[in-house]
Amino acid sequence: MTYDKNAAFYLSVFVLHSRHHHLNWLPSMKLRNIAIIAHVDHGKTTLIDCLLKQTGAFRENEKVAERAMDSNDLERERGITILAKVTSMEWQGATINIVDTPGHADFGGEVERILNMVDGAILLVDASEGPMPQTKFVLSKALEIGLKPIVAINKIDKSDERHDEVLNEVFDLFAALDANEEQLDFPVIYGSAKQGWMANEPDGPQENMDPLFDIVVKHTPEPEVGEGSFRMLATTIEANPFLGRLLTGRIRAGSIVPNQQIKSLSRDGKEIERGRVTKILKFKGLERQNVDKAEAGDIVSIAGLTKTTVADTLCAIDVEKAIEAQPIDPPTLSMAFRINDGPLVGQEGDKVQSRVIRDRLLREAEGNVALQIRDVPGAADTFEVSGRGELQLAILIETMRREGFELTVARPQVVMRIDEETGEKLEPVEEIIIDVDEEFSGAVVEKLSARKADLLDMRASGIGRQRLTFHAPTRGLIGYNSELMSDTRGTAIMNRLFHAYKPYAGKIAMRHTGVLISKEQGKAVAFALWNLEDRGPMFVSPGDKVYPGMIVGEHSRGQDLEVNVLKGKKLTNMRASGKDDAVQLTPPIPLTLEKALSYISEEEVVEITPQSIRLRKAILDSNDRKRNMRARQAEEQATG
Repeated sequence: MTYDKNAAFYLSVFVLHSRHHHLNWLPSMKLRNIAIIAHVDHGKTTLIDCLLKQTGAFRENEKVAERAMDSNDLERERGITILAKVTSMEWQGATINIVDTPGHADFGGEVERILNMVDGAILLVDASEGPMPQTKFVLSKALEIGLKPIVAINKIDKSDERHDEVLNEVFDLFAALDANEEQLDFPVIYGSAKQGWMANEPDGPQENMDPLFDIVVKHTPEPEVGEGSFRMLATTIEANPFLGRLLTGRIRAGSIVPNQQIKSLSRDGKEIERGRVTKILKFKGLERQNVDKAEAGDIVSIAGLTKTTVADTLCAIDVEKAIEAQPIDPPTLSMAFRINDGPLVGQEGDKVQSRVIRDRLLREAEGNVALQIRDVPGAADTFEVSGRGELQLAILIETMRREGFELTVARPQVVMRIDEETGEKLEPVEEIIIDVDEEFSGAVVEKLSARKADLLDMRASGIGRQRLTFHAPTRGLIGYNSELMSDTRGTAIMNRLFHAYKPYAGKIAMRHTGVLISKEQGKAVAFALWNLEDRGPMFVSPGDKVYPGMIVGEHSRGQDLEVNVLKGKKLTNMRASGKDDAVQLTPPIPLTLEKALSYISEEEVVEITPQSIRLRKAILDSNDRKRNMRARQAEEQATG
């Protein structure tokens, strides 16, 4: 049932009148739980901002930051959603819980859990770019569990919008993902979240978001309610300084009240712990409010348990069977996290011990089921962290350095598998879509072919642009993004998505240059850096701290070279014109975390502190490095 504005007005008057006369026989409000699915930067967080404003979740005089749902500092800086978040709004007698899901496949562990909380989805697509790889990833998960998405074509106000072609691409995507007939019969709505309107037609009317609310209430089913006692699947977890562990999920059956005794079950049905509910929090706008009772269908946060984590079942004492949890895709990349054992350890951070690093990693894995942490045998100070991709691991590292950690991390390694039937080695392969200017497409194809990628499709994607689709081994893509930006003068856009495990494609040649290694400890001198410029670009500036084994630049040739960046200008009794002028240095290559991780080779590591990102050799002493290299070469010859 859909209310018009007059009906909503009379209903609100009736409710106020009923409350005034203490009537409690009114039916409860309609409830809808819905997720928003979109590719990175297609506007889902902006859309939620607009919905919150138009439903009165913010006061007129309340100052609210743009992209209010992106509460994490890294989310705001990078313009992406990393953590799934829930908000609730009321519209014409209906309560609508909306989940802002991550748009990047590296955070897919969040996506898979969140979709278990909702009964519908809004697929938000850019009217110019159309469906992209991350859209495909999240949509496939939604279709697998039977959701019937609503398609919203956003940014219709862009000059290069092409809504008809985009709609056809969306339909083709649904068909390619084996959507059933009901899912293929999706409703479509057009609009601009930035301008604050949605309509059933591309031309408008350009008034408000009411048409979107109408479709959500009409097309999304009410939550399915199971029979029996209280049951809820924990889908997200967070640590609250006052309430302790907060477990968020949708109640599948029964009801719950504060002080009720409950227990938790693992995925295999084993009891984890028992406890008493201390708080029940319900979402309202961007806030959470205490409630005295929550019922089946509600999305709530529950405090009171200390060991229960994501994918566990919270339930009444008499429940014996756990709720089936959606399987999580396995990690495809791993990285070794170690203590910082360099000469500058402890000068910039205060968390340097292996015990502290290990505790922090285990705490992260509790709330992120897509991460796996394990100790490395024979290396007490090293931990192997496996995840979905470079971005997910880089976000974890960046979060830790902002918390005051110092550590070193090795080059990402691909997680291999062995085929149980044939014994063949398998590796993860990704689907790559690159939008690039036509003049650079040849260079892109050439470089990716060298990295064992197969070109699947090449088509026009706009005036003077081409869209290239590849299947490429994950290990061949490590470090490729910066190379792509150089080859295309920063004009290319690359999106990647895990495709499947396929037979090992053979050896891939990666970095073709050596590095310049400092052989002294101190502060870099401008004169020395100026004299080394013909050797290759530098990573350090005058005054930067260096030490033996630290990488200070890239060698223009294939082998490594030890250099002295502390060597100052020799003083003489003679002064000549021009001899003492200040040297003009080429600016050093700026090192971001992602660039550093993709640049290093297998015998190198990235040293990360709250203030610095440095590249260094894993073995600092040059003589020890030479002995290690000879031993490795002898081992390779012995094994053929």
